[in-house]
Amino acid sequence: MSARLREGALGLLPILGLVGIWQAVVSLGLAPPALLPAPGTVLARCLAQFANPEFLGHAGATLSRLAVGFLAALVLGVGIGILAAASPGVLAVVRPLVRVLAPVPKVALYPAFILTLGFADASKIALVVADAVFPILLATLQGAAMVEPKLVWAARAAGTSPRAALLRVVLPATLPSILTGARIGLVVSCIVVFLAEMITSTDGLGYLLVRAARSFQTVDMFVPLIAISGLGLLLNGALGLARGRLLRGFPEEG
Repeated sequence: MSARLREGALGLLPILGLVGIWQAVVSLGLAPPALLPAPGTVLARCLAQFANPEFLGHAGATLSRLAVGFLAALVLGVGIGILAAASPGVLAVVRPLVRVLAPVPKVALYPAFILTLGFADASKIALVVADAVFPILLATLQGAAMVEPKLVWAARAAGTSPRAALLRVVLPATLPSILTGARIGLVVSCIVVFLAEMITSTDGLGYLLVRAARSFQTVDMFVPLIAISGLGLLLNGALGLARGRLLRGFPEEG
């Protein structure tokens, strides 16, 4: 068995253990079925919903908001981080702002986003950006700070312009840290977009959970949770594959 398959098999064990505990709780009657349905019932409902065009439309709405918000956060986080690494003046402005704003729960800003951007997708995307940009920005700053200055000096001595040295030396050397921050930002994006849809939305996976809860359809409450978890797992796996390809020449990937 290859190392990748072995790692995947080990990763399934906690999930299977959790499902086993869930089934045991239901079988022993420790929780009423109206509150905690059996795993088999939830699985059957998931399979039915995953083939339902209406459900897929809601999942697509969540995915589009997640993708736009995450990509915007990625561009902003990397761009500001690299620019701050190249300019002490920009770094002097960015560093205190990050220290002040990073710990703030961004969901507290959501009412302001709604007032300024409305109830449509823009406010939800803005919340995703506000939350996901900081782990990417911090990772970029940390990675850029660890770049060996001699590499930049050598590039400059060879006639490379400051801008070209930034793009050809600093950015590639910072890539491992950027991708680590991106994976954290992706997880944050999944959580935040789901939460935003639960608060104010007429579509999306978060909306489906709230709608099911209001009508006490507990089985249907589990389906959006499993869907967003699976969506995050797939996106994280895709980002992991991209990381492996992009960092193939780095020592840590060897």
